[in-house]
Amino acid sequence: MEPRQFKDAQFALIGQLGAALASPKRLELLDLLAQGERAVDELAQLADLEFANASRHLQVLKSVRLVTARKERQRVFYRLASLTVFAACRSLRALAEDRLAELPRLAGEYFGACDGVEPVTIDELRRRLKRRQAVVVDVRPRTEFAAGHVAGAISIPLAELERRLGELPPGREIVAYCRGRYCVLAAEAVSLLRRRGHVARRLAEGFPEWREAGLPVAAGEASTLSKRQSRTP
Repeated sequence: MEPRQFKDAQFALIGQLGAALASPKRLELLDLLAQGERAVDELAQLADLEFANASRHLQVLKSVRLVTARKERQRVFYRLASLTVFAACRSLRALAEDRLAELPRLAGEYFGACDGVEPVTIDELRRRLKRRQAVVVDVRPRTEFAAGHVAGAISIPLAELERRLGELPPGREIVAYCRGRYCVLAAEAVSLLRRRGHVARRLAEGFPEWREAGLPVAAGEASTLSKRQSRTP
């Protein structure tokens, strides 16, 4: 193989990945899959896509080995092919934040209007958990919580939050988290909690970033608030 042929071949292969990531909806599907394995119908609903369109997008991602699939009866389930895929998506987001001023400005406008408080960093939450100074609430859907969550967190999906406010201890700071930096679920949860008189902030990142940082995670079905969390520090 001549040097020119090698260069053309390698950049053509890399370009296949770039083409697969060029669709906003495919980026959203990867973001959803960073939470754990999901069926096509679930992904279609969460990404506001028709089933057939979601399936086509997922096939494109599968063709370049960004996701893998398995079939269970009549349903097809997808997951990220590796943690490297999540790392690549995170790097792409960081590049967009650095080079596209519109992205951080848009995020600042949305989150500032929604919850209006400074988010908690991962390092800060880690320290507060160690000192038992915060109640951590996962506001993602139950299936995502079961697939993996911050160790010690309780599951109260956003849709259930208002009717379950009585489960949260008064006088304790609540930190809500969801899928990632630009996920809106935690911001909406904090807005509701603050309107109802709770001290609440959202985690600046989401569960995938917490997991990537090597911090304690757990998996399994949702449970009620533990005695350890409800105890006054």
